[in-house]
Amino acid sequence: MSFNDKSILQQELLSTPQILVVDDNETNVELICMHLKPYNYKIVKAYDGDEALQLIQNDPPDLILLDLMMPKVSGYEVCQKVKSNPLTTLIPIVIITALRELDDKIKAMQFGADDFLIKPFNKIELLTRIKSLLRLKQLYDEMDHAESMVFALVEALEAKDVYTRGHSERVSKYSVILARAMGLSEPEVALIKKGALLHDIGKIGVKDVILNKIERLTHEEMAHIRTHPARGYEICKTLKSFKPYLPCIRWHHERIDGKGHPDGIGEDEIPLIARICSITDAFDAMTSNRPYRKGINPIQAASIFEREINTGQWDKEILKIFADLIKKSYAE
Repeated sequence: MSFNDKSILQQELLSTPQILVVDDNETNVELICMHLKPYNYKIVKAYDGDEALQLIQNDPPDLILLDLMMPKVSGYEVCQKVKSNPLTTLIPIVIITALRELDDKIKAMQFGADDFLIKPFNKIELLTRIKSLLRLKQLYDEMDHAESMVFALVEALEAKDVYTRGHSERVSKYSVILARAMGLSEPEVALIKKGALLHDIGKIGVKDVILNKIERLTHEEMAHIRTHPARGYEICKTLKSFKPYLPCIRWHHERIDGKGHPDGIGEDEIPLIARICSITDAFDAMTSNRPYRKGINPIQAASIFEREINTGQWDKEILKIFADLIKKSYAE
């Protein structure tokens, strides 16, 4: 086999969908495998829920065909554990069971099952649902890959400059702490965490000579730097999964009084995620060293926030919460 043949074979193996078939009845497992044999699927078998969970942990499949009534760990429990784990929640699960009651179907769906078939199932119906769910899983995987690429860009951006290294990660950490102190829900906190990580992604389009300049920036150079929110928005707007983060990326330099950039919006026009990030971004900028000045300590930054609470730059209520957090966290 030539090198090119090997490369093609490796690509085919990587692109072959893996299906986990779980049933305590060996005959049922073999029947499903027989139906799937003509197709380009890698089939993995499990004969109880405990074995299935171990296989899923070691090598997550692309789709699970799952019986409900099994010894040790039931199909309901497998479904619940798979769907409650962020690493496996997007794996489609098709329940294949002899249980016919509506309550059984409702319970399985409540645990996160994506589809439900009753034994004896129709072969064509099974294959159709498998193909549909695998196509959906592939779209999720592609979307996840696109997200990973953008987050890798953030890391590459910060690695270029020793003075801003870790900035986005710190802003994200501070934003999460602030969001929780404000009593926001965990889904809102998760959104803010990612949005803050991405807030400076537009700096990937800013000239290195300006990003790494030791002296203070000229007015022209500062104007160039200020294009980064709009640049970041343009980079991420085509990714549908990034839609919730766009307000943070585009508007984290807006001001409550409408004197910010790039759009000059103010007051309630600025989404909450951007109002939070504008404060934590400013805090990290104040407390980090720059080529032209040393960072101040957190208590000094809290004092500046309190002094400027009525200047119209930041949301007063959020700023007060954050300043109080700083003083409590860094008090001797």
